[in-house]
Amino acid sequence: MVQNITELLRSNGFKVTPQRLAVYEALANTKEHPNAEMIFNGLQATYPTMSLATVYKTIDILHEIGLVQILNAGEDSFRYDADVSEHAHIRCVECGRVDDVFDLDTAKFNEQIQQNTKYRLVGQQFYFYGVCADCQKTSETH
Repeated sequence: MVQNITELLRSNGFKVTPQRLAVYEALANTKEHPNAEMIFNGLQATYPTMSLATVYKTIDILHEIGLVQILNAGEDSFRYDADVSEHAHIRCVECGRVDDVFDLDTAKFNEQIQQNTKYRLVGQQFYFYGVCADCQKTSETH
């Protein structure tokens, strides 16, 4: 996987740096959908000289070359996902956890949107909001 990222960065005119590879690997190895600060804090011990600005710039580059999704799940900061397959997300309104939602049949919905708006859809992002199972258990015990 590192080889593919290296080739993609180079072929798009970007330098390959250990920090860029580390930011991508941090995203690729989690299902947590972290924000930039979470990525920065997670890499601080290994890359003490890396700045938060480097994390943001790297995310922009990774998004530009199609390796990262930028999520706006209704919070103050964006979340990021290295799984760029078409899927929805759900955010817990209690703890802020964000999870993937796969296998939604959106074909009929997309068709309806195109018919109603006369737009040709080129993409979409779906966000759902609720209370996760852990928070439901916590509220039941109080």
